[in-house]
Formats: sequence, structure tokens, C-alpha cells
Amino acid sequence: MKTIVVLTGAGISAESGIRTFRDDNGLWKTHRFEELASPEAWEKNPELVLDFYNARRKQMLEVKPNAAHFALVKLEEKYNVQIITQNVDDLHERAGSQKILHLHGELKKARSTANPHLIYAIKGWELKLGDKCSLGSQLRPHIVWFGEPVEELYKAIQIVQSADLLIVIGTSLVVYPAAGLVTYARPDIPRYLIDPGEPKQNAEDHFIFIKDKAASAVPVLVEKLLTNEF
Repeated sequence: MKTIVVLTGAGISAESGIRTFRDDNGLWKTHRFEELASPEAWEKNPELVLDFYNARRKQMLEVKPNAAHFALVKLEEKYNVQIITQNVDDLHERAGSQKILHLHGELKKARSTANPHLIYAIKGWELKLGDKCSLGSQLRPHIVWFGEPVEELYKAIQIVQSADLLIVIGTSLVVYPAAGLVTYARPDIPRYLIDPGEPKQNAEDHFIFIKDKAASAVPVLVEKLLTNEF
């Protein structure tokens, strides 16, 4: 069975109603990341950080997967589909995809501030001061903040290296280290980039560029891949 690796970014979630960080109305236009998504922010004002992620978690629970998410599930009928997502929402899971690697963490999980390997599911949408791990330490969002290492990066590189076909959806390919993942794909495999904006990848990356929104373009591409070999 051939392996299709899918790298998804904020664009695929935006079509479900989740605000992105870097578009014209993105969250970083109204907030400084130093105040909300860094170890320093957590040390200075953990309650503000928790409130920010609680609001994001609550919004996530109010939206649903879109046609692009469901199309990727259908692709599993014929291929080994491995999804690497930069998104911290659970829309891929709710759509039904089986193999998902979250590069930047997950909104629905919390982890210990004493031992980062102690990770817990969050029930509902709130994580509060006083919520503690089994060691008695405060729980924090299970999110990779600015200045922190991307622990899942090596695993993601291995997945990309296994690809027989690469699909990039809804990401500008300018945010590193995630953007560098495409360079680990074998040079001879087909590559698709789906995004309504202009591509920013290097010409030597040899992407087939589909200038369209994910919910429109992904189902069409999936039907093509299910009908025809590549």
C-alpha cells in the first residue's frame, strides 16, 4: 500500500471557522505572542495564558470538520494516509482520520509543569489555576510555545521520508521548522500544494499548485487519487 503524507496548516481549520494566527484578522494582530504563548508569559501571568487557551478550546468545540477533513478520511480506503498537522485543534480526529501527528501540541490536552511526559485529556473546555497533575504541580496547555523545541519534529521527518506522495494544505510554508519538512521528501515523488493564496515555496520543490480553498480542492484531488494510480 502506498503512503500519502499530508501536511496541514491553519488554512484547513479556518474554513471550519477557527481563526488563524497569521492572516489579516489573525490572533497575532490583536495579541503579542510574548504575552500569550511563551514560557515567559506563563511565568508572568499564567491565568491570562489559561484564559486565552480556554477561549480557543471553547471555540474549537463549537465548530465542525469541513469537506477537506472528511475527504482525507476517504483517502484511507486505498492508501496509508499519514497526517502531520501544525494545528492544535481536533478536527482531523473528529472527521475520522486514523494517523495524525500534532507538531505543535493539542488544545484538548494539558501537561504537568513538573514532568512534561505527564499528559492529560481536558474534560470540557476549561483548564484553571489549581488544576494539578499527579505530582501536585500546576497543569499547563499541551502546546509548543514560542522558544520551545518541537519534540515531534524528528518523528515528522521520518514520516515525510516515507511518502510516496506529498500533499500540503492550507499552510504558507514560511513558518519553520514545519516549513522545512517538505525538503525531506524524496525528490522523485508527486507533490501537491493547495492554498487560495500565492505559493511561497521554492521553484525547485516541484509542487503542483492548486489555487483554491481546501474544502473545494481536497475532495476533488482525493477522488482523482482514488480513481487513478500515481
